[in-house]
Amino acid sequence: MGRGWEETINDLMTQDAAPAEEVGSVATILEENVQETIDDWYQRLGDEKLLRGPSIDKESRASHLPDLFRELIHRLRNPIPPDSAPEVSRAATAHGLLRLKQGYSAAILIEESRCLQVSIFHTLNANAHRMNFNMLLPDVMVIADEVDAQLAQAMASFASGGAVASVLPVAPI
Repeated sequence: MGRGWEETINDLMTQDAAPAEEVGSVATILEENVQETIDDWYQRLGDEKLLRGPSIDKESRASHLPDLFRELIHRLRNPIPPDSAPEVSRAATAHGLLRLKQGYSAAILIEESRCLQVSIFHTLNANAHRMNFNMLLPDVMVIADEVDAQLAQAMASFASGGAVASVLPVAPI
């Protein structure tokens, strides 16, 4: 006759379980996976025909992302009230002007941002087992808001040829 359910449960409770990974914040997970997320973003750009644009090397194309991640992680760790405007990013403003000088279209700038959000969410999904799910939705809202705010700032700089950068307050990096 087979073993009873009590014995099976007892066996499971007494087994040496592998230690669970520490639950981390979204900010910590992103901070630990910046380069992997950038690599994923760059791969997605290569897969998108619209994003081919002018040919530049990976380092030049992704040069704005370390600052973007630094600002995003700062905002995740230091939330602002939902009705507050995010601080202006010096890096986003410089990024818009750089893309203008590189000959990119506005559509490519927007698609780069969309691909970045997809890559960020891909990173979070791959690390879901380490996440505090009580904070996931609020943090996803912050990510979307911050990436969109930085896109808006980059687009303002792109459209004005950089003239807008001198009249906006600048966020610390």
